[in-house]
Amino acid sequence: MLHFPILTVIIFVPILGSFLPLALHRHPAGARWSSLAVTLVEIILVGSLFFLGLKPQAGPQGAWLLLEEYSWIAGFGAKYSLGLDGISLVMVLLTAFINIFCVLISWDAIEEKVGSFFFFILFLEGALIGLFLANDLLLFYLFWEIQLIPMFFLVGVWGHKNRIHAAIKFILYTLTGSLLMLIALIAIHILHGQQTGVYTFNLYQLMHTRYSFTTEVLLFLAFLLAFGIKIPLIPVHTWLPDTHTEAPTAGSVDLAGLLLKTGIYGLLRFGIPLFPNAAKFFGPLLLALGLGGLFYAAWVALTQTDIKRLVAYSSISHMGLMVVGIAIWNPISLSGSLLQMVNHGLSTSALFIMVGMLDERLHSRDFAALGGLWGKMPVFSAFFLLFALSSLGLPGLNNFVGEVLILIGAFQSQPVIAILGFCGIVFGVIYILRMVQDSLFGERRGEHELWDINGREALILVSLALAVLFIGLHPTPLLNLLEHPVQTMLHQTQQVALLGM
Repeated sequence: MLHFPILTVIIFVPILGSFLPLALHRHPAGARWSSLAVTLVEIILVGSLFFLGLKPQAGPQGAWLLLEEYSWIAGFGAKYSLGLDGISLVMVLLTAFINIFCVLISWDAIEEKVGSFFFFILFLEGALIGLFLANDLLLFYLFWEIQLIPMFFLVGVWGHKNRIHAAIKFILYTLTGSLLMLIALIAIHILHGQQTGVYTFNLYQLMHTRYSFTTEVLLFLAFLLAFGIKIPLIPVHTWLPDTHTEAPTAGSVDLAGLLLKTGIYGLLRFGIPLFPNAAKFFGPLLLALGLGGLFYAAWVALTQTDIKRLVAYSSISHMGLMVVGIAIWNPISLSGSLLQMVNHGLSTSALFIMVGMLDERLHSRDFAALGGLWGKMPVFSAFFLLFALSSLGLPGLNNFVGEVLILIGAFQSQPVIAILGFCGIVFGVIYILRMVQDSLFGERRGEHELWDINGREALILVSLALAVLFIGLHPTPLLNLLEHPVQTMLHQTQQVALLGM
């Protein structure tokens, strides 16, 4: 174990660094370059974790690569407790990687309040990393709430025409779920204290709290609603297409690539381990909601005339398949869902970035203004086709690996679910191919002058393409990182379930 608090440093570098562009708000160029510098320092710090020779250390809280714990609010039993395992390491790396592109894609697109914009981008990055590292439930909840604030302002200030409506809808949905989770969190804290005499927010101590079945169901439903809104599950998904449509490109990238994953992560790390018997009871409901989202969002995507809304609904569809993998709850399906979180973060972020590039050129995202892009923007079109094929799960690209693992895991225990999941994926191919056909091929329908990608855009797209190809062709390093924490999570959940019977 390291004595240097590197996890704390990784959280607070972007949070404290966010004040640099804010201080340089009168100098837009300085705000941009300082923001880029902070994100580059952050990716170097996160990358350094891979060179520290970290090994899982067994202990009463499971097995972690790194742990940091300090006294925080002693009177309530809350501690500043951070933990790094393979799952959180992968998510922290994805967060640091994606936010470099959020800065780069906003370089010319954001012209007003530049310093404030990059302040919120960097602050959001730090909050997300804190969320992925928190072990204490109160600390997790703090970061869970903090992440909402930057996204609210990113949409509400720098969004498009209906940005205020979208921002308010986003905050109302997410706050409703969060407040229910807070009530459940306080209830767990009190129940554990009454049973043991120890009042704590430590996840692994709270996992051994005993409940009546009715109490466990109610508490699990409160957590499920909070996480389900963020995923989002059908029918609490309606905030997402509006938020994506109105958000600036960097906001959509952070939202699709990272914020949606906090719902899946919270369900895996906190919801199911705390209430395994209730989670098992609601397993069929999770399967139904996951499959419902997979099919319904794909069907709605087919009807969209705005390419950004199409990608938004495709995001809901892909998240539905991840929920199926979690509901199956075996090592293969869980590894597939976790890997798919990374895959979706890369491929869907890339599509949103490219839609933003089109919007800068055409000042429109409507299919009526597209068509014939291959002849005018061949390099752009080649990248767009690559990321579209990644999204539909072409073998050799990243999404294929995660989808296959989910289907294999599902087939081992519930073959019918696996078949339905496969049909949902095939159904999704239709709207992806329609998007490609209507935008890249056919005759040019718009009158705006077009230009191909520049050097900054090429850097973004090449980096994302390399990541997509690497995972598609050699996913073993990521799967090795996920294997041990997945096995530990399954073992701990089984033990807690037996305790509560």
